[in-house]
Amino acid sequence: MMLGIAPVMDRVGFLAVDFTTSTHMAVAVRFHKENPWERIRLMAEAMPRTPLSFLTTGMRFISWERASDEFMRLTFRLLIRNGIRRFQAMDPMNDASAVLNVARTIAEEGGGSVVAALVYTISPLNDDAYYAERAALFAASPLIDRVYIKDPGGLLTVDRARTLVPALVARLGGKALELHSHCTIGLAPFSYVATAGLGIAAVHTAAGPLGGGSSQPVAEHTAANLRSLGHTIDIDDASLAEMSAYFEALASAEGLPRGAPSEYDESYFMHQIPGGMLTTMKRQLAEIRQLDKLPAVFEEAARVRAELGFPIMVTPFSQIVGTQAVMNVLSDERYANVPDEVMRYLLGRFGSPPGIVDETIRDRVLSRPRAKELSEEPSMLDIGELRRRAPENIGDEEFVLRAVMPAGQVDAMLAAPPVRRSYEPAARPVMALLRELTLRPNVGYVRFEKPDFVLELKRFR
Repeated sequence: MMLGIAPVMDRVGFLAVDFTTSTHMAVAVRFHKENPWERIRLMAEAMPRTPLSFLTTGMRFISWERASDEFMRLTFRLLIRNGIRRFQAMDPMNDASAVLNVARTIAEEGGGSVVAALVYTISPLNDDAYYAERAALFAASPLIDRVYIKDPGGLLTVDRARTLVPALVARLGGKALELHSHCTIGLAPFSYVATAGLGIAAVHTAAGPLGGGSSQPVAEHTAANLRSLGHTIDIDDASLAEMSAYFEALASAEGLPRGAPSEYDESYFMHQIPGGMLTTMKRQLAEIRQLDKLPAVFEEAARVRAELGFPIMVTPFSQIVGTQAVMNVLSDERYANVPDEVMRYLLGRFGSPPGIVDETIRDRVLSRPRAKELSEEPSMLDIGELRRRAPENIGDEEFVLRAVMPAGQVDAMLAAPPVRRSYEPAARPVMALLRELTLRPNVGYVRFEKPDFVLELKRFR
C-alpha cells in the first residue's frame, strides 16, 4: 500500500515524510508479520528526494524500559543504514538534556537532521517561559538542526499560539520552528493559519482522507488557507491531489473510515487524553459494558495526573494516567489496583516527575510488595545481557527486534511469505470476490463480461 503511492509522494515536495516510530515498527511485526527494516529500505529507495523521518521518544525502543546507550546507538545506526534521514527527537518529560543526548548519538552514527521536540501541554508548570528556556538550550547546540512544537492533544489555541510562538522564535537564534498539532477538538487548522505569520517555518499535515479527526489538518485545505493569506506554498498540487485520491480509493477498497472534522470539546482540556488512546479506551469500556463511566474516567484522569505531578499526556504517560484512572473508577477504592507502569513511574524509571507528586499516593503505591520487586529490576536494557539471551549468529536487525519483542512474534515474521510489493485499490473488490469463489467448491464456472473484455474461470477437479 505504501509503495504503491511512494513515487507520487516523492513528487509533492514535502520537507519530509513522518514515516515511522519504534511502536509503528512493532506493529509491523506483531500484526502484519512484515519486516520493519525492509519497510524503511523499500520506501527510502522509492522516495529518494524526500527524507523519511523517525520519531524517537528518547533512549528507548519499542519497550517502555530505558535502553543502554550502546543498544540505542546500534538502533540508530540501523535506522540510518536503512534510509532514515531525519529524526524527530522528543522526551516525554521535556528533558532537554535527554534530547541532546539522543542527538549526540545520532550525530556520532552519521545521522541526518535532528528536529528537537517541545512537547506542548497545559498545566500550572508549562507557561511560555518554560518552553522558551528549553528552546534556548536547543538553539545553543549544533546537534539540533530544527525545533518543533509537538502538540499531541491538539490543545494549542490561537490565543496561546500568539504568545508562545514569538517567545520561542526569539530564543531560537534563527533555527527553524515547526508546528505539529492534531485536530482532536478542531483547533489545529486555526492555529496553523495563525502561526504562519509569527515565525513557523513548516506545519505537519495529512493528505486528504487521512486528515482531521485525531490526525493532523488536511494538507490541501491547509495549503489553500495559507495561500489565501499571501503565503507561498511550494508543492506540486497535482501530485498531492493524486496522493489523496489514492488513499480515498484505498479506504473504499479496504472499508476504512475517512478522517472527519472534529467538534470542539471544552472538557478535553481537563483530561487531555490523546485521540488514539481515547478511541481505544471507549472501545474497551464498551466491551465490558461500562461506557457510561467515561465521564467519570475523564474527571479521574485529571485527578490522577495532578497526583502524579502533572506528567505530559503523551506516550507513555498518557497510557499510565489513563489506565490508572479507569482502574480507579471501576474499583471500589482508588488505587486498589495499580499497574506496574505506575509503580515504575513513581520509582523514577521514566525520569523525575515534572511537578510535585502526592506523597500519600506515592507511599501507598510504593509500599506494595510488587513495587519492591520492580525496584530490584535492572534499570535499563543492557546490550551485553541482551546479546547473551539472543540466538547465536543472527544479524543486528533481528537481534534488536528479539531484544524487545516476544520471540514468537519475531519468528512468525521471519516465517511469513514474502510481502506483496504492489497494490491497486481498484482491483481489491475483484480479488476479494475471487478468494470467496475459491472457498465454494460447488462453483465450477464463472464468467465476467464488460465491453471489450471477457474473463472465464473454470474449476479443474
